[in-house]
Amino acid sequence: MGDVSDIAAITTVIDDAAARHGRVDVLVNNAATAALGTVEQVDPAAWREVMAVDVDGVFFASRAALPHLRAVGGCIVNVGSVSGLGADWGVVAYNTAKGAVVNLTNAMALDHAEHGVRVNAVHPSLTVTDMAAPNLENEQVLEAFMQRIALGRPAQPSEVASVIAFLASADASFVTGANIPVDGGVRASSGQPRMFLDPTAG
Repeated sequence: MGDVSDIAAITTVIDDAAARHGRVDVLVNNAATAALGTVEQVDPAAWREVMAVDVDGVFFASRAALPHLRAVGGCIVNVGSVSGLGADWGVVAYNTAKGAVVNLTNAMALDHAEHGVRVNAVHPSLTVTDMAAPNLENEQVLEAFMQRIALGRPAQPSEVASVIAFLASADASFVTGANIPVDGGVRASSGQPRMFLDPTAG
């Protein structure tokens, strides 16, 4: 265990893992936190914490892992969010941080492909996790989510993990720079509300 926002701490964790197992094949950057509020409302200290964990953590862990990954042709899978592919109301820090993860994924994919390291990201929507518990436990909020998720339910962690496992596998050997929504169809929508039209109406 280590603090991803502390470059020395996370470097030690990754170097220790490499020493213990002889190699590092895959890095999954999955640490995240969030803060509520608009630009006017979010506390600056909370803003910095979100950036430190959600963005700096990806940068620091990737920086530490890259020498090990180059040695074996390994890969990085970042866990972003649909909130990084588009914005939400009232979570500006999280939106900004996860948006940065999208382009950090793209940049690393370009920079490290010649060294044999692939870099991709998954972007889940509402998933059954401790972090999402306030949304899952609020019936009104959950119903609002269900109106936007085509499959009509939250994701299970295993469903996100399966896509991560694919991106980390040899089956994805020609995939790099991909930002894959794992969102139950959220991004398939134009954003307009559900419309029930009677085709027989004049």
